[in-house]
Amino acid sequence: MKRDEIENLLPHRDGMLLIDEVEVKDGTAFGKKLIRCDEWFLQGHFPDNPVVPGVVLCEILAQSACALIAPSNGSGFATYLTGLDRVRFKSPVRPGDMIETQCRIVKSKGGFYWASGEGRVGGVLCVSAEFSFLLSGNSR
Repeated sequence: MKRDEIENLLPHRDGMLLIDEVEVKDGTAFGKKLIRCDEWFLQGHFPDNPVVPGVVLCEILAQSACALIAPSNGSGFATYLTGLDRVRFKSPVRPGDMIETQCRIVKSKGGFYWASGEGRVGGVLCVSAEFSFLLSGNSR
């Protein structure tokens, strides 16, 4: 999926749509995000040493995972991140880096989903997490 297809899946826009593309293969979502020098979250984090904040890396993982529920999602639904567990930051992500994610749904119950994911730059693990989210009927 490219940006226009992702926008049909997620309600995020402007600076908060944090994935450039995502593809689902065999139950795994593979996402990509090129970190540009002008990203809003790099302003002040940190002057002369820009590093993507950890919470933004977690949001990139979560948005990638939403592609896994695309067939059941449809229009008029939104996903809300409800929890983060076992989050680990292993290597900084910087402007110019292409972060590539791999996420899987590990369980679901009702409108709740539990997932695990990793983000890598050039094959180097940068972030890993387990997380949960809720599929809700109010997207806007």
